[in-house]
Amino acid sequence: MQAFNTLSEAINTLKSQGYIRDFNLIDHGLECSESREIYLSGTLNVDAVFRFEGMNDPDDSSVLYAISTEKGDKGLLLDAYGVYAESVSPEMLKKLKIHP
Repeated sequence: MQAFNTLSEAINTLKSQGYIRDFNLIDHGLECSESREIYLSGTLNVDAVFRFEGMNDPDDSSVLYAISTEKGDKGLLLDAYGVYAESVSPEMLKKLKIHP
């Protein structure tokens, strides 16, 4: 995957590549905001991870995940650094771990 200068550029490009679902974190996986379908951590693949640092404020940092499911659905998960650490299962944390 390519590098992006801005979060909006990344989202627009990934959506044009088929990552059209919007995912939200839940305890053991993700929920699709449109269909309300739940995907458990074992059925997900993280295809790419993009980090974006806030220009003036470190609290503005975020991570964008490009995710595909066993069913063939593709979508995006946007999360601020560390926010998910307290609210999801160890399996989901392992799945979303960023490897430098």
